[in-house]
Amino acid sequence: MSIYRHTESALIHGGNTIDPLTGAVNIPIYQTSTFQQKALGLHPEWEYARTGNPTRAALERLIAELEEGTRGFAFASGMAAITAVLSLFRAGDRVLISSNVYGGTYRVLDKVFSAFDLHYAIADTDDLNELEKEITPDVKAILVESPANPLMTVTDIQGVAELAKRHHVLTIVDNTFMTPYLQKPLPLGADIVLHSGTKYLGGHSDVVAGLAVVKDAALGERLAFLQNATGGVLGPQDSFLIIRGIKTLAVRMDRHVENAEKTAEFLNSHPAVRKVYYPGLSGAQGYEVNRRQAKNGGAMISFILDDQHDYRVFFSSLKLIALAESLGGVESLVCHPATMTHASIPKEIREKVGITDNLIRLSIGIEHIGDLLADLSQAIEASSK
Repeated sequence: MSIYRHTESALIHGGNTIDPLTGAVNIPIYQTSTFQQKALGLHPEWEYARTGNPTRAALERLIAELEEGTRGFAFASGMAAITAVLSLFRAGDRVLISSNVYGGTYRVLDKVFSAFDLHYAIADTDDLNELEKEITPDVKAILVESPANPLMTVTDIQGVAELAKRHHVLTIVDNTFMTPYLQKPLPLGADIVLHSGTKYLGGHSDVVAGLAVVKDAALGERLAFLQNATGGVLGPQDSFLIIRGIKTLAVRMDRHVENAEKTAEFLNSHPAVRKVYYPGLSGAQGYEVNRRQAKNGGAMISFILDDQHDYRVFFSSLKLIALAESLGGVESLVCHPATMTHASIPKEIREKVGITDNLIRLSIGIEHIGDLLADLSQAIEASSK
């Protein structure tokens, strides 16, 4: 159990990240591939850096504490983390995924794991009655994002976890959009939490990383074996950067969300905007569920301009907000899901779930809100046909 009563303190002091050798308040970057062993046959704590590294171990303890799990794991990317978790399953198993998830998650299931006879099905995870109908005997896990990328669809994590337990199925939650500061899936009943540490946890668009946390110690042993055996581990330099980013997560997220709430209100009242997807708006899909399970609506927004505005011109007219992949950095970013983050999903599937060509996704940064709204306003005006 954490000694910290509040997440804000655990972000800074959690995970035993003070160096035990020197007392340094920041864990050093142990830039080594191997460790000297004192005698033949003795098995020291550290022996080879793929198996374990003190800097990476500090990050893994930290994320486990923040997510209230038993064990954490740091990987070279978010996709490496997802790949390791999916490797827990066997040929013939099936994984249910949310109807709108990150395109990379869909791609690795559809193009990689399918070759090993691991199956998937797209399910409406925000409707528990419909979801239960999809749980056939071969289903071994339900993988959800809440809010989901890019339509910000909210899933009742506790409801899914309870349903999954009745059917002896694992619940896996990608918590990238919310972070453990805003939402904690494991206490809600999830079995595994995933993060692209590249995003809010790193927070400065300068590192690529993936994290996983498990609730059950036995499941942790299985994932530890896979992490070591397949080797997609996070290096010490990047582990250090993620720890450093996490220290300021609370103050950054507070500003991200403050800006996002004002941006969502601006877009929602703008005559040129047809629809806004943001779970922090009253009346949005899943608004009440999100209020129960998360601190607020987060800082990701998607929206659609009306037919009198050209979304292509909107993108090219932005001056402050950068057109780029990824999200969660201090700078605001905009992307076109249909051709960027979700391009790997076939067009007919994209459009069926609502990822249309005119969908725009915003990652709201921590700039001054006046500058952000001014940039959006002039770009919308410029896009008028």
